[in-house]
Amino acid sequence: MTRPTSEPTVEVTHGGSPGRERDHRRGKRRGRGGGAEQSMVPDADFTSYYGRPIVKAAPWEHDIAYYLFTGGVAAGSSLLAAGADLTGRPGLRRVARLGSLGGLLASIGFLVHDLGRPSRFLNMLRVAKLTSPMSVGTWILSIHGPFAALASAAELAGMLPSRWQGGPVRLLLAAGRPAGLAGALTAPPVAAYTAVLLADTATPAWHAAHEDLSFVFCGSAAAASGGLGLLGSPLAEAGPARAFAVGGALVELAAERRMERAMGLSAETLHHGVAGRWVRASITLTVAGAVGAVAGRRSRALSAVSGAALMAGSLCTRMGVFEAGIASARDPRYTVVPQRERLERGEPVRHHE
Repeated sequence: MTRPTSEPTVEVTHGGSPGRERDHRRGKRRGRGGGAEQSMVPDADFTSYYGRPIVKAAPWEHDIAYYLFTGGVAAGSSLLAAGADLTGRPGLRRVARLGSLGGLLASIGFLVHDLGRPSRFLNMLRVAKLTSPMSVGTWILSIHGPFAALASAAELAGMLPSRWQGGPVRLLLAAGRPAGLAGALTAPPVAAYTAVLLADTATPAWHAAHEDLSFVFCGSAAAASGGLGLLGSPLAEAGPARAFAVGGALVELAAERRMERAMGLSAETLHHGVAGRWVRASITLTVAGAVGAVAGRRSRALSAVSGAALMAGSLCTRMGVFEAGIASARDPRYTVVPQRERLERGEPVRHHE
């Protein structure tokens, strides 16, 4: 994944001709009788040369948006599986472990497809750069993945006939709980680092959301993995999944509201066009899923439908954030106007890493 280019200096145009901002008093003259000064030039139009984008849009396809979703499901399911294992809920543990494995495999598939060749993923492991979210994220996945896969393999081994559960299979079964607990400890960074990866770019909407996007993604991951637990586990064991799903949905919705207030002008991209449709669907599905999860404590069918709605809402959240970032990079206004506002406040125009 190629990181988008950094944000350039503000450029404004006066009457359609490009040029840097002049002194505010220049080009003015006094009216008759010493009255108020009248501007001799039109107000600045905050665009770019020929209306072209100022920052380069991320070269990522929708594979990355799907990767954001499946990575969240894998991380949340690892946490849920560990809790189910410690509290004696084998049905919920099985669903969560298999969901974690499925999410992990799908994440790797989407990431490798975006990179083009599996070797590019392996090449990122040649160095560890703490200042690079992409490098850190690669290592986080590489550490979390084997533990989650081992716990899932133990779960699959437990489904074999008892006559096949001797020798190496018995060792695998014994490793299931330690591996699951290790996977749970490494799961939260997997859910959160993708938000840091987006916010570290110069893409206006993503960078403007840097303070709250991790909370949105972690809440979304909890809602989706809890929804998966409601969808597949027995009703008698679904209590932790229900609490996880409803809690995650509340965190996601609250963090989204806070994020929009902090984003300033860039928040417009979350309400218009393709991104707006995804975000509206996300809110509707997440609210409906959370309400249904609370109301469906005694209904297997309602719990399953609510779980599916929460998973769909989480996917819509990731798609909406992804599309909003792409839209903000294509419109120069979302780069220039915030720069102008920072300049007027006496803040640095450029974002420093």
